Amino acid sequence: MKPILETKNLTHTYGAGTPFQRDAIQNVDISVFPGEFIGIIGHTGSGKSTLIQHLNGLLKPTSGDILLDGKSIWSSKAFTRQTRFRVGLVFQYPEYQLFEETAYLDIAFGPKNMGLSKDEIDARVRRAAEFVGVPEENLNKSPFELSGGQKRRVAIAGVIAMEPDVLILDEPTAGLDPVGREGILANIREYQKKQNATVIMVSHSMEEIASNVDRLIVMNQGTVAMSGSPREVFARAEELIAMGLDVPQMTHVFLKLREMGLQVDPSVYTVQQAKEALLALKEGR
Repeated sequence: MKPILETKNLTHTYGAGTPFQRDAIQNVDISVFPGEFIGIIGHTGSGKSTLIQHLNGLLKPTSGDILLDGKSIWSSKAFTRQTRFRVGLVFQYPEYQLFEETAYLDIAFGPKNMGLSKDEIDARVRRAAEFVGVPEENLNKSPFELSGGQKRRVAIAGVIAMEPDVLILDEPTAGLDPVGREGILANIREYQKKQNATVIMVSHSMEEIASNVDRLIVMNQGTVAMSGSPREVFARAEELIAMGLDVPQMTHVFLKLREMGLQVDPSVYTVQQAKEALLALKEGR
């Protein structure tokens, strides 16, 4: 299978030629495949946000390239514009970017810019609203009358309405209560499954990442430090902790059990895995 999105030796330097010059990301090579759900983790300043802002052309690399279906997103102005519709980016706290009179008009903003017909825009608005759990009665309300969780859903729907091939979300559950967080994640999972979309999610929550993604990319000091399945990455929990990252609570518990002399798998990161590992230990397997 060919990657849908790739970076090649991607480097971005802020403040070039000044005393404040620094490389936010350096020689980053990643490949993203159709239908994947990828998580990106890393401590503050590791390069996560800089990386994702390159993937749809919001930032231009200092050197290196980004390929969409094998073609440089900077090959022409037309293709750069097309990329921004095909690779949708939801910023952290996207509700702060709501500005239209109604939730409907906010969700419709992207499809309108794509030059779609009125009927197609309407269909996309309603599909996107349904995907993210915005009730129809909220569509004609001002987004500023809605709850925090509903505002977040409207903002995410505005990107989903463009029906991007790749959906990128930067901390999509930041600031929400546990019920709101799980609701948003369930909506994203449903969208990914039904549309067979590629999803890239940045999160500080190891529990969220562990229970949702197929593959993890770990950023550290502007480079890719690790890449693999959640089990492969969390098996290196001590390295993650040394980078200043947390690991899922269940991984912490199993690291402690190993310190106590029990021969358990340190890559455990969910309650179900913990149950299976402890039963296997009890039965001597």
